Amino acid sequence: MTSTDKTPIVLVHGLWMTPKSWNTWAEYFEARGHQVIRPGWPGIDDREVADIRSNPEALKNIGLKQIADHYERIIRALPQKPIIMGHSFGGLLTQMLADRDRDLGVAYVGVTPGQPAGITTLPPSTLRTGFPILANPFDKNGAKPISKGHFHFTFGNDLSRAESDAIWEEFAVNSYNRVFFEGVAGAFNEKGGVSHVDYAKADRAPLLVITGEIDHVVPPAIGKAIVKKYHATGSPSVVEYQEFAGRTHRIVSQDGWEEVAEYALTWALEHAVAQTAETPADA
Repeated sequence: MTSTDKTPIVLVHGLWMTPKSWNTWAEYFEARGHQVIRPGWPGIDDREVADIRSNPEALKNIGLKQIADHYERIIRALPQKPIIMGHSFGGLLTQMLADRDRDLGVAYVGVTPGQPAGITTLPPSTLRTGFPILANPFDKNGAKPISKGHFHFTFGNDLSRAESDAIWEEFAVNSYNRVFFEGVAGAFNEKGGVSHVDYAKADRAPLLVITGEIDHVVPPAIGKAIVKKYHATGSPSVVEYQEFAGRTHRIVSQDGWEEVAEYALTWALEHAVAQTAETPADA
């Protein structure tokens, strides 16, 4: 096994989820010799789903920058630069991390990722996924639970309602409302949005954007718009796109997830830029 094979992998979960949502991919990567780091967002950390639902106070008034800063601290303390993969809003956070000074990762993968600031593509299904939160601006800093019905539309649209409800019971937690408001506001405020990235950054490690054909939250139109935005700058940094047929927003655990995980890992290892290990920030 080469040193490249042992590149650590950091997995960034998305909204309404915990690190548990990465169980499938984490075990898959670990079986191939990689150390996998799965930090929870601030307030989630390593808490159980039931505990978060019963006491969501720690999720309130936390935004994208605070979450990105949290991950940056963890990543900079690693002895080796990792591959960074993020799902949904975790995919947006992955792009924000890729925008930080001194590349944090050797390759980045956004799996059905949220769009950074300045991308106005918002299909009706995407707006519908955010409506229960966006409809109440007075609760901008709240932590609203996701209903089973809304979870079925958002994550389980390939399943029966009963099957979707069972997954809700196991995985779903409250929202970080502020994150959703910041994400939507950024679409129309590229320079001032919290989710701003430098699409023209020339020294960014390679980035892969993955979408699912029947994803209601991040349909292919958003993934294609993200990649087009990066390409339009003429930056030499590698940004590529891959779409998977029949996949929903639950792409990391939906039946057949192994195909997507293998593609993401193979791509990341093939495109990873050579990096010299740096001294951990807290050494």
